[in-house]
Amino acid sequence: MASLQDVLKVVDWKNEMPHGSHKVLSSIERCHTAAMGYHAYTCDDATCEHIHIQYHGCRNRHCPHCGSLRAQHWMEDRLRELLPVKYFHACPVAKRLGIVFTLPSELKAIAYLNRKVIYNLLFQSSSHCLLTLSKDEKWLGGVPSISAVLHSWGQQLDFHPHIHCIVSGGGVDKNLNWKNLKKGKGKYLFPYPVMEPIYKGFFLEKLHEYIENKTVKLPDNTNWPVLKNKMYNIKWIVYAKNPMGNAAQVVEYLGRYTQKIAISNHRIKELDAQGNVNFRYKDYKDGGKRKMLKLSGKEFLRRFSTHILPPRFVRIRHYGILGNFKRKERLREILKKFKVPPHPQKLKVPTNIANLCRFGSSEILCPKCKKGKLVLRHVELPRSRDGPKNAIEKGVLSDFK
Repeated sequence: MASLQDVLKVVDWKNEMPHGSHKVLSSIERCHTAAMGYHAYTCDDATCEHIHIQYHGCRNRHCPHCGSLRAQHWMEDRLRELLPVKYFHACPVAKRLGIVFTLPSELKAIAYLNRKVIYNLLFQSSSHCLLTLSKDEKWLGGVPSISAVLHSWGQQLDFHPHIHCIVSGGGVDKNLNWKNLKKGKGKYLFPYPVMEPIYKGFFLEKLHEYIENKTVKLPDNTNWPVLKNKMYNIKWIVYAKNPMGNAAQVVEYLGRYTQKIAISNHRIKELDAQGNVNFRYKDYKDGGKRKMLKLSGKEFLRRFSTHILPPRFVRIRHYGILGNFKRKERLREILKKFKVPPHPQKLKVPTNIANLCRFGSSEILCPKCKKGKLVLRHVELPRSRDGPKNAIEKGVLSDFK
């Protein structure tokens, strides 16, 4: 087994990767090492006095190590926004399930050169499609709850930008009264032949405007008029089928899937002596079979770097009922009309109580003697990349005993 951090430590990536990715890759490389700083503890048992070093994480959203706690906190926030209804979602196992808005392969080069603009346009186009059809009395005549998540990768780390959506199986009218879907008996949200032209038309119309006003740059030798006509004449992939079911499934999905990064460490199976990376992927063209792919370390990191988001870019967005303006008041009123209790207020849990819930003890036991308690003695802040290679060797812990 290996990790993304192992690959970064072995491969000479600094002169190969795009400069914009250096900050993220460097943070992941230094994650949970002395370079990121640490908390130093000593055991309060006089017969032990063990020194324990707890290295800091990088807290970067692209880091495989640092995502679990953030996902848990994010999931707890979403728990307070669920309604007692069915939801439609995107399923990563069977492509024909869920709500997924994709781009044709012919537009991927434009998307890669203009990632921030195209990512924003994907959000705009998908939400426009869902809200337009929801407001139509033929289909719903109301406003649903929509959570949209951007993913930019395929199973082989190829560049494949698309939007996954979680949408409530119904919506509210102007008086916040609940309305169910009028067609499909709850088995699907909206039919593909209706969704595809709305999504495609909005996207291409806006993209044409951006190209005309130079907001979007085209790759060399791109004939936009010809490409635009071709894009209008082909079918774009949009899936919108099969509801999730109960709220428990929604919560599990939110915590597991929406916080994903391009590749997790458990998929990286081997880093060989030549710096090649072997990782597992699912081949959806072959029935979802698990297979292995071998890439050079530099190619592996190059592919990973294509999925680093623009600075401060928000990859999870909410629309409709979950729109930011007066969201809490709106949800409270809808729950009242469902005759169910309002969601509990968010509480800040003290660290000792959180430790008690997670580990069964509010104290941190010494990992060596298992009897004494760890007492904080020193906090070392993160150092620059040009600082000493091992702060512990510099003697910062020399006066602990």
